[in-house]
Amino acid sequence: MDRKIRVLVGKAGLDGHDRGAKVVAAALRDGGMEVIYTGIRKTPEMIVEAALQEDVDAIGISILSGAHMTVFTRILELMKKNDMQDVLLFGGGIIPDKDVQALKEMGVGEIFRPGASTLNIVEYVNNWVAEHRN
Repeated sequence: MDRKIRVLVGKAGLDGHDRGAKVVAAALRDGGMEVIYTGIRKTPEMIVEAALQEDVDAIGISILSGAHMTVFTRILELMKKNDMQDVLLFGGGIIPDKDVQALKEMGVGEIFRPGASTLNIVEYVNNWVAEHRN
């Protein structure tokens, strides 16, 4: 039997607003996934270390602070350093169109902004993992 999809949901930086992250975490859990929620004010290093320890299939980052380019860039660097190319990095929050495009070009998966359907997020993660799981 295939193991459940494991997703780490994290809040990086000084952003203390986590309602959206908790809603997404609950939706992923309701969608049959195992979810590890790191809580607020984590560094990229803490998030990637937790993802490694938990052997996750995906990392979802919620960010509203405007530090998305710095945070996602650092997480991608750490993921590459730790040979985590088989782990999806996706995110959500207040991120301008031009930055969404730049993040995707860097290797971040989908970016879900306020108002995104939690069903779409669950479907996206399910489909990505089904396509990339070895």
